[in-house]
Amino acid sequence: MASQKSLGKGSCAPGPVPKDTIRLYSMRFCPFAQRARLVLHSKGIKHEIINVNLKDKPDWFLEKNPFGTVPVLETSGSQIIYESPITCDYLDEAFPQKKLLPSDPFEKAQQKMLLELYSKIIPYMYKIPASRENGENVSALEAEFKDKLSDLNEKLASKKTKFFGGDTISMIDYMIWPWFERLGMVELEHCITHCPDLKKWIVNMLDDPTVKALLFSTEDHKFFFKSYVSGKPNYDFGL
Repeated sequence: MASQKSLGKGSCAPGPVPKDTIRLYSMRFCPFAQRARLVLHSKGIKHEIINVNLKDKPDWFLEKNPFGTVPVLETSGSQIIYESPITCDYLDEAFPQKKLLPSDPFEKAQQKMLLELYSKIIPYMYKIPASRENGENVSALEAEFKDKLSDLNEKLASKKTKFFGGDTISMIDYMIWPWFERLGMVELEHCITHCPDLKKWIVNMLDDPTVKALLFSTEDHKFFFKSYVSGKPNYDFGL
């Protein structure tokens, strides 16, 4: 069973995961779930997707992940894995074809440290539009956001490579990408005008077949985000 439309409270629980397939419980516009979708697509892993209504969660979904968040993976052996960095690491180890994480322990640690740094940047993508919506002055928040992006830009510039892990795309790029896809959604594109290496990275990411395949337009992201902010998220927009 695979669903495009989101399943909510009162829906029937999906049946067993087919053999030689992995199931992803997702939400079409969730950047955290997008991380897992990028990894699945890039590695060519046979999978099916069940979209979940995160405002009106099914009881069967909460039994799989009591936190009620996506992404969640389920194997044909009924094994459950959740939290986006953990699901992506699992996929890279369980399906060793086209490894996305470096084999060198230090390089792998560097990607983990960069991800930790990036995790401190993500909240600005939500704080700034929320404050703006409340009529607050966001100049100080935007200045902080620009400083954080400058640090990220310097990390990339120091590598002198197209991507954060080298000249080919790797796990860290897919972990960072979903929020850059949404810069236009929250009207913060001007915050990277001083980051030439990040701007080149965005162009390179947009040329990646996996990113292209899973990309939503800025207009689609804006429509969903508007519905989300209103308290009535339209998870099935465009279907």
